[in-house]
Amino acid sequence: MKRALKYVFQLLLFIGLISSLALPADARGNSHAKGKEIPLKVMSFNIAHGRGQDGVVDLQRTAEVIRTSGADIIGLQEVDKHWSSRSNFVDQAKWLAEDLGMHYVYGANLDLEPTEEGNPRRQYGNAILSKYPILHYENHHLTTVFVPGANNEQRGLLEAVINVKGNHLRFFSTHLGLKDEERLISAEEMIDIVDASQKNSIIVGDMNARANFPEMERLTERFHDVFAEKGMDEAFTFPAPWIDPETGETIKTPSSRIDFILADKNIEIENAEVVTTSVSDHLPIVSTFILKKEKPFYNGQGK
Repeated sequence: MKRALKYVFQLLLFIGLISSLALPADARGNSHAKGKEIPLKVMSFNIAHGRGQDGVVDLQRTAEVIRTSGADIIGLQEVDKHWSSRSNFVDQAKWLAEDLGMHYVYGANLDLEPTEEGNPRRQYGNAILSKYPILHYENHHLTTVFVPGANNEQRGLLEAVINVKGNHLRFFSTHLGLKDEERLISAEEMIDIVDASQKNSIIVGDMNARANFPEMERLTERFHDVFAEKGMDEAFTFPAPWIDPETGETIKTPSSRIDFILADKNIEIENAEVVTTSVSDHLPIVSTFILKKEKPFYNGQGK
């Protein structure tokens, strides 16, 4: 009888051990369990296909700005993929991701036939780089308002669902159009896309609009404008500064804020900063958020 009880006890211990190992890591009490605060640094950067204010295309300089910033997730705009000789037909998102050791996704808004048969298609659009695994992505094409003789470029909102230490975050990169009426429509479409899920969301991008434009006022009804929340309304991002190296004359000085980081209003903002550089015609912007795990391994999954 004693031997039988011993075997039963050992069996129960074994079942308990197996059950505990089957639980997700956060439920087993690791450092990112319920209530743990997780800092997350994000960047928005219109890289102008790697072309600096000196007219030189050098993607390595772009990579160094990103690396030095310490950003965990980066939304990029004006990214070439086998586009043309201007960027040596490089797949720029892939090149940057490999150089930085990051995951990436790409969303083509322009998609053209190759210049020579057998070559890859020529694409231009947005990209997302991430230190953390990307679980899903989708490129949402936004409505184009066609005006004869105007810039009627297709615009898009690139979405990635990213697993940030157990937090499933929706991160978006966009580059809005040049027409007022089109941006108003885009703003409504962006809100609808974000509101289709309960996951926390952050949108970054070149909005081609100032904070007091109607489309931005609409967006900031729904989201926090990170720089405005930090009292940095004059954190100008365009054009990037440029000093003539031969004469020392200041040729360009930032004079408008058209690049934004927008976030769900329940996400805590720690800080925000404009990065000074001349490797693009736009200045990159960064912000650190504090993500809080409200549940031990379901957080951010819309449950």
